[in-house]
Amino acid sequence: MYHELKIIRQALLNEQEGYDFYTLAAQQAENPEAKEAFTNLAAEELNHINWLREMYKKIAAGDPESFDFSKVDLPPSPGLYTAKNIGRESGSIAVSVYGIAVNMEKAAIDFYTAAAEQTKIPAAARLYNHLILWENEHLEKFLAEYETLKQEWWQNQGFDPA
Repeated sequence: MYHELKIIRQALLNEQEGYDFYTLAAQQAENPEAKEAFTNLAAEELNHINWLREMYKKIAAGDPESFDFSKVDLPPSPGLYTAKNIGRESGSIAVSVYGIAVNMEKAAIDFYTAAAEQTKIPAAARLYNHLILWENEHLEKFLAEYETLKQEWWQNQGFDPA
């Protein structure tokens, strides 16, 4: 049981770091759409934290199968994380934010994949697999925008990446 709780503790820290990162990005964003998009991402991270805390409590109490999955939402529809919404007001900052976000989402997917494979608790595996869906949704959107921003940044720096 200790191993299961240790996995969730690390997941909670990872999600907290994501929340803090997106909160800082929202504070630094210059346009209202960017602020709103990053604020929404931070709110999603808080949802993940709440789900993980609840699972932690259920596992610690010896009743993980009583976890209420009706509170676990599906990932949002595509389009929330586009550059139009996030904003490109500062090329270097935007590239950095997206680059960090891509790496965070990849790490989260790897973490939850390993956690789902290692756990012996079906409800925990189900939660981890659900979180993988969320992180994949984020990753796909961030990666596409990162590639676009990277190309724009190279061009603005006088580099021709072709």
